[in-house]
Amino acid sequence: QVQLVESGGGLVQAGGSLRLSCAASGRTFSSYTMGWFRQAPGKEREFVAVISWGGGARRVANSVKGRFTISRDNAKNTVYLQMNSLRPEDTAVYYCAAKPSDYTEYNYWGQGTQVTVSS
Repeated sequence: QVQLVESGGGLVQAGGSLRLSCAASGRTFSSYTMGWFRQAPGKEREFVAVISWGGGARRVANSVKGRFTISRDNAKNTVYLQMNSLRPEDTAVYYCAAKPSDYTEYNYWGQGTQVTVSS
């Protein structure tokens, strides 16, 4: 069982930065693939970034490439999403999620943290 708690969201002006954190409970965190997703009002949830259990494999969505970076610290049971050069279209609730391998569905989700980017 893995419990996820996101933090770090808030209101920021366009061009600014935020770093989201996702703290996980459970001794098996280091074995999980971790992802970030977001959902804007009236839109479907979309993939943002993913990182493998050891951090060696990472991928971000084209819409955030060059601006967002995903990382993890398994000693702290935490995954991060560094968001730079934020745009109003990045406004959404951001969720972290965990899955036991790259080939399974995400089966653990956090409650989400709101990110609002003003123009």
